[in-house]
Amino acid sequence: MNCLLIEEGELGPDGNRVRITGRRRHHVETILRCEVGERIRVGVIGGRLGHGRILRIDTHVLDLEIELGRDSVPKRPLHLILALPRPPVFRRLLSTVASLGVEKLWVVGTARTERNFWQSHVVEAEEVRECLLLGLEQASDSILPEVEFHRYFDSLVSEFLPEKLAGRRALLAHPSAKQRCPHAVDGPVSVFVGPEGGFVDSEVERLETIGFEVVGLGPRVLRVEPIIPLLVGRLFD
Repeated sequence: MNCLLIEEGELGPDGNRVRITGRRRHHVETILRCEVGERIRVGVIGGRLGHGRILRIDTHVLDLEIELGRDSVPKRPLHLILALPRPPVFRRLLSTVASLGVEKLWVVGTARTERNFWQSHVVEAEEVRECLLLGLEQASDSILPEVEFHRYFDSLVSEFLPEKLAGRRALLAHPSAKQRCPHAVDGPVSVFVGPEGGFVDSEVERLETIGFEVVGLGPRVLRVEPIIPLLVGRLFD
């Protein structure tokens, strides 16, 4: 945790005092090993960042006096379209996506997406939000990415994506691509990352018809987890 994030509803009436319990309090006490009088980085979820001075810390509560003086880190102009992976992988990827500064995340179904993945509690709103917050804490960011779920590929391609791609470069990450992924792009980008088994040929063809360029990162076939940081680093850094 590089930044303690605070729910707006946790703020006291004066707006500069907050009481923290649970996981965040435990982290400050046992991992950061902070003491009364020390300052830590804080942020209000959906709001500004700043510092908090510890007024009290014990085995039950953490009391802070906070001062918020700067805006959150700007998001990258990246819309990530992600085929829903296995639930444990998805949980980790949510934190990764948030820490990388992805602006929007659309989680979708493809031919090789297992149906039972959609039954996992990891796709429930509360679980998704908690995983995203862990990523924001890591990156000292306070603004959650927008997340939507689109289970059916046909309606995704025919109804949803075409208008969302207007004015954006659209890239389809695929292991058999002959074209190399572009580097240091200028402007907004939408990137579609498929399942670990890859896209079927008919999906690639349909996505190409609505403007996606099929690109790759070289001859190695990688899992989904390392692909996303590699793509973001190549596209924006």
